[in-house]
Amino acid sequence: MSEAVVAKRYADALFQLGSGKATLSEITEELRVVNQVFHENRELNAFLIHPRVTNEKKRLFLDEVFKGVSVDVLNTLKLLVERHRIGIVSQIVDAFVALVNDASGIAQGKVYSVRKLSDAEKAELETSFAKRLNKSVVKLENIVDPSIVGGMKIRMGNTIYDGTISGKLRRIEQNMKLGS
Repeated sequence: MSEAVVAKRYADALFQLGSGKATLSEITEELRVVNQVFHENRELNAFLIHPRVTNEKKRLFLDEVFKGVSVDVLNTLKLLVERHRIGIVSQIVDAFVALVNDASGIAQGKVYSVRKLSDAEKAELETSFAKRLNKSVVKLENIVDPSIVGGMKIRMGNTIYDGTISGKLRRIEQNMKLGS
């Protein structure tokens, strides 16, 4: 089974736990902190995946390092250690945040443009896509990409809206190849 599928299952289980207790925002924040700790401390990852360190020592270590997090998050980390899946923490966090956002009517995406968009332009795009996607809020991250020549490309999940000059040129080229 792929890591992405496994991560979604763990995220869904945490989401169900959090929904039942109405602690989704708390779990989201805790998972972001946990994810940050894992990204900043490579030694932590090395320790938790090391085969000579017993699972008991790893669980005690997690208790000490993450003593401020909820029982659900801590138990999930311990379960990941026991099942040798601690390496997918980042994917679980991403999948969990996506579930929470979807349940809250929030969509996240990326807008690629030749220049940095003004706050007004970005807000207008967010409002337009919120209506188009039937979401209460759309949050777009602006990424400057000079290779698109002009226009914009917006990625929302698995859907790409390509209004770039480079994209149009590519489509014209494909049509010309098919026509000849």
